[in-house]
Amino acid sequence: MTGFAMTALARPGAGRVFAAQFRRECAVVIAAPGEALQPLAFLFLALSLFAIGAGGDPRVLAAQAGAVLWVLVLLATLLGLESLFRRDYDEGVLEQLLLLGQPVFVPLLAKLAVQWLLSGCLMVLLAPALALMLYLPADQIGITMLVLLAGSPALTLFGAVAAALTVGLRRGGVLLALLALPLYVPTLVFG
Repeated sequence: MTGFAMTALARPGAGRVFAAQFRRECAVVIAAPGEALQPLAFLFLALSLFAIGAGGDPRVLAAQAGAVLWVLVLLATLLGLESLFRRDYDEGVLEQLLLLGQPVFVPLLAKLAVQWLLSGCLMVLLAPALALMLYLPADQIGITMLVLLAGSPALTLFGAVAAALTVGLRRGGVLLALLALPLYVPTLVFG
């Protein structure tokens, strides 16, 4: 057999690489759950502050509930992006992924899937309770959840582009926001 054929046989399949990276990311989150819960805590606190700041008037809150929920989900997603690639960059994992000779997008998709499950998906599951805090009519809660379910993966994917561009910077939070927000605008408009 040629060297190329031997290398191709030794490479694990994309499914195995995805599963291994998915397990690794889950273990990292279990080791440091504070980073995963920070966007959810921000979402709940910001929504509570908005409801208090609006005076608690059900008519005012219900009229703006969808927009407020979308903007707060966007900001909460943005909050979790700075640490998306930071640990892997500091530990040299990103360089190792490049040296493996495997397509890099497979482990990155696993990383983004875990990120979305722990932020976007949980925010979608919390959306009914948050919508009730804003007096959103009950017939609109299901639609709001479906729209968030469709839009939150886009927020994670667009945010990952900005996070990848700023991973080498020590204080890239403001630049990350400046890069991600223009990418988020179409998702926000259609949401």
